[in-house]
Amino acid sequence: MRFDLITLFPELFGPLLTAGVTRRAYESGQVDVQLWQLRDFAEDNYRRVDDRPYGGGPGMLMLAEPLERALAAVKLARVEAAADAGPPAIIHFSPTGRRIDQALVRALAQGRGGVLLCGRYEGIDQRFLDKHVTLELSLGDFVLSGGELPAMALLDAIARLQEGVLNDAASHQQDSFSDGLLDCPHYSRPEVLDGVAVPPVLLSGHHAQIARWRRERSLELTWRRRPELIEAARAAGRLSKQDEAFLRTLSV
Repeated sequence: MRFDLITLFPELFGPLLTAGVTRRAYESGQVDVQLWQLRDFAEDNYRRVDDRPYGGGPGMLMLAEPLERALAAVKLARVEAAADAGPPAIIHFSPTGRRIDQALVRALAQGRGGVLLCGRYEGIDQRFLDKHVTLELSLGDFVLSGGELPAMALLDAIARLQEGVLNDAASHQQDSFSDGLLDCPHYSRPEVLDGVAVPPVLLSGHHAQIARWRRERSLELTWRRRPELIEAARAAGRLSKQDEAFLRTLSV
């Protein structure tokens, strides 16, 4: 899959693409990332890509015309690279967008990629967004200085789901949110740390008991911190009778 990023700060993505386990996805070409400097598509001597918004107010607004030229160049390059069977998804990062979750990441990880639009300043001319953007995404209910950090988060989440990227193919299947719940606690050596021992069940070698312990810790953590996820899992039929019996003990 191929992702084309339109950004004012392509240099921010260097560490993401060359460090950590997910670099395997980029080095292998499973996730092909192309960076496009928006200022290259400005036509004045100052390479201006922003201006004051109509109606006044603080801050500057990203202009539609440089973005139009950049997007046209991206689409042409994707056609030449045979990256698309049809029009690519145009993803814009904004506090007004849908919150990114694991279900969305899994869906995107199985697709053909798209164009990631990293806004800056007070935002982007609405006419460009209305004309081109197919999906708006947000990391959460807070405001960042630009779309680069959400783009990195999305790329990392997608890259780690590609085949062969993680050392253990089952690793991402046990992550938080993979089954709609938070992940359970994990322990490693030493067996006793500052007087706190590893839970005995994890040393027992009894795989069924270990699996049940992990499930119950996952349910407990989710129930205490994100109870809405328990309700969503219940509505989706992902809780067993044994799960429900355990949850009732937490409510007592």
